[in-house]
Amino acid sequence: MSETVGTGKWAQRGIPHKGWQCVGIEDLGEPSRTCEMCEVMVIRYVHYMEHPDYPKALGCGCICAGHMENDYVNAQERERWMHNVNARRKNWLTRAWRTSRNGNDYINTDGYNIVVFQRGAGWRFRIQRDGTDYAVSADRGFRAQKDAKLAAFDALVQTKLTDLTSGKTTRTS
Repeated sequence: MSETVGTGKWAQRGIPHKGWQCVGIEDLGEPSRTCEMCEVMVIRYVHYMEHPDYPKALGCGCICAGHMENDYVNAQERERWMHNVNARRKNWLTRAWRTSRNGNDYINTDGYNIVVFQRGAGWRFRIQRDGTDYAVSADRGFRAQKDAKLAAFDALVQTKLTDLTSGKTTRTS
C-alpha cells in the first residue's frame, strides 16, 4: 500500500484524518480526477467521503478512503464491486428472464424481484426486496423494454450501493 499521509489535506491542520464515512462511489470510466484528500493520486473510482466536522464531501481514491474511514478492506471491497458493475450491466439483458402469469418479464436475483411491464405506450420496472416492504419503481416510462430493463439494473445497483456504503452486506448480481 502506498503512503499518502503528508500531502494535500493530510498535511493541513484542522482537517480530520479519521472518522470519515463513505456515502457513495462513482466510476469515471478511466483515471481522470485527482483525489481531494492527498491531492496527488489520479483516480478512476471516486469514494465520496463525509465527516461531521468537515463542511463538504471529498472525492477520494481507495487508499485515502481506507485511511479516512480506518477500514481499508471495506474501501477495497467497494472499489472491486464498482469495477464489476460494467461487466454485469453488459450481461443483464442476456440473463434468463422469465415470464409471469401476467405476461411480464421478471428476474429474481440477489434477494430482489425485478419486473418489467408495459404501461400505456411505455415500459416501466418495479424492484421488490424479498421479505420486506422495500420497493423501487420507475418514475417515468421507457420507449423500449430493454431500456426499462437497463434502468432497472441501474436502480438495483444504486440500491445495492447504498447498502454497501452503509455497511450492509450486499451480494453481487
